[in-house]
Amino acid sequence: MDARIIVLIATLTAAAWFMFIMFFVKDRSRYRNCYLLFAALAMTAVLVISCSGENFVSTFAFTFIAVCVCLMIVPFFLIINGITMIKREGTHISHLLSLFLGIAVLIGEYMTFLVFISSAMSHSLDEFTEIRATLFYRLAAAACFSIIFVCMSFVIFMIYTLFLQIIPKRRDFDYVIIHGAGLIDGERVSKLLSDRLDKAIKVYRKDPTPPKMIPSGGQGSDEKVSEAQAMKDYLVANGIPESDIIMEDRSTSTLENLLFSKEIMDSYEGRKYTALVSSNYHVYRALRYAARIGLKCTGIGSHVAFYYWPSALIREYIAIHAEKKHLIMLVLGCVLFDAFMMFLFFAR
Repeated sequence: MDARIIVLIATLTAAAWFMFIMFFVKDRSRYRNCYLLFAALAMTAVLVISCSGENFVSTFAFTFIAVCVCLMIVPFFLIINGITMIKREGTHISHLLSLFLGIAVLIGEYMTFLVFISSAMSHSLDEFTEIRATLFYRLAAAACFSIIFVCMSFVIFMIYTLFLQIIPKRRDFDYVIIHGAGLIDGERVSKLLSDRLDKAIKVYRKDPTPPKMIPSGGQGSDEKVSEAQAMKDYLVANGIPESDIIMEDRSTSTLENLLFSKEIMDSYEGRKYTALVSSNYHVYRALRYAARIGLKCTGIGSHVAFYYWPSALIREYIAIHAEKKHLIMLVLGCVLFDAFMMFLFFAR
């Protein structure tokens, strides 16, 4: 490839990474960071392929085939994961998300196959023109492009949530907020919650000046004690001094977890470097709420069972786009993407 083109691609790649790093440092909770990171990674891939020299064609072909294979595997993985969720967690609607998404993606890929195979099998330009002029063909193509766009949007969101987990974290905190979760039999911490607590304990023990721990969660109508009390008991049983624990036992939602915890911290003097500990799939949305109430913090994700993660992440993606602004942006982006692809595909 021409050296000038490679220099141009390298410049655009550097610019993409600069934009991402600048906005990421400014505010990790902004949704635009998802797309900026994706653009930077995509440009990096383009740069690597461009620099492959004599192996350009084979490198490009390998990358293209690998992406296609991954796309074909995804729906089957989601469907299998959905079945596993049903077997282990029951048939609650939130546990069916992976299964539903897998079926939707599989249908979308099948429709895409039908759309393009019908074009490939046409024996003449006139026959192809006649096929693609039918209403079914156009509706099928529009549905394919919509599914592709939504899947791309979800992949971008997934990449960013994973990125949040691997970036280096500071260790000098003054407070650690631990998000609550449902209790077993109304009084015992669940595996999901114990994982969050264990992660918070690790943060506490690695900190050179042990922070104040804020277990956050109120008492549900079906619970014998507040989540905060059950979490405090777990922390004390695992060696955390009771003097370093401040309970927040009024909240009923993620937003209230943070809002009421912030009120507690604001009642004390001194620094307020804060760590926010929750399950890894939940950290990004918690950071968004923290930014909304003016709470500066570092998100730290705890481990969750692999089979549970896809459905949980889908649930978080839906929650983010339940916000009016992001729903409008998603729909608008989908419409514009459909319009662009339809123009390219059906332009005479």
